[in-house]
Amino acid sequence: MDSIARHHATFEFGNLQVTSLRDGYIDMPPTRLRDEDGRPLDVLPAAVPLAGGNLRLSVNAFFVTDGARSVLADTGASNVWHDPTMGLIHDALDEAGIDRARVTDVAITHKHEDHVSGLIAPDGSEAFPELERVWIGAGDTSVFTGRLEPIRDRVVPVSEKVAVNDWTTAVPTPGHTPGHTVYDIRSSSGHLLVWGDTVHVPTLQFDRPNVSWEFDGDQPQARAARAALLDQLPHPHHFVAGAHLDSPGIARVTPSGHGYALEYLAPPIG
Repeated sequence: MDSIARHHATFEFGNLQVTSLRDGYIDMPPTRLRDEDGRPLDVLPAAVPLAGGNLRLSVNAFFVTDGARSVLADTGASNVWHDPTMGLIHDALDEAGIDRARVTDVAITHKHEDHVSGLIAPDGSEAFPELERVWIGAGDTSVFTGRLEPIRDRVVPVSEKVAVNDWTTAVPTPGHTPGHTVYDIRSSSGHLLVWGDTVHVPTLQFDRPNVSWEFDGDQPQARAARAALLDQLPHPHHFVAGAHLDSPGIARVTPSGHGYALEYLAPPIG
């Protein structure tokens, strides 16, 4: 491990460096979990930990650089939720020694507030003064109104698989939202799939991937997208970076029974 602190962890990933940035956490009721008929789960397995009766979801973003270019995947909640446990990404960037002026490309996995709101700092200014492009699924571009309106002229809608740069590819995976998008990061060590909200509760949804989330806009489509992505990840040299995996949120996935097992990684990745 090169560095780990309260709000960030830095990994060497072949010729790239990946910094996990902790925006904080949010507590949600277990009734957010849904069975294949869209109903709340009758019984929550004992393996799923609760905090005060709620599910505790980490909220992570990821900064990736080759030393010359960089991509920030998701931006956290800023101050839109008025929750002291959230909105810490700008502190995490400072803690990691990452100058916000280095961020020219932001890759948003989807339009929900805990992923896109950090484009604007709590004081109302643009968080990234040299921002050139914001990549987001075409189905989610409607989010750029109100406080996000000043960013709208730099939005790059993603409607098909497209290169962000020569080591990052945007891949549409609609379901959780119409524009949900994952980002395939390729290095000399393999592939790191930054997959947004494909999984919300890692202690349950890897073992039982058919369990969905109340806020999946299209639960069958989200379930199918999750199945397709999970099928890719057990391949050699494939890793996942999840917005709601336990911080720092980078892991290896292997088949296990009728589902999958998750092994969190300490740096370096490989």
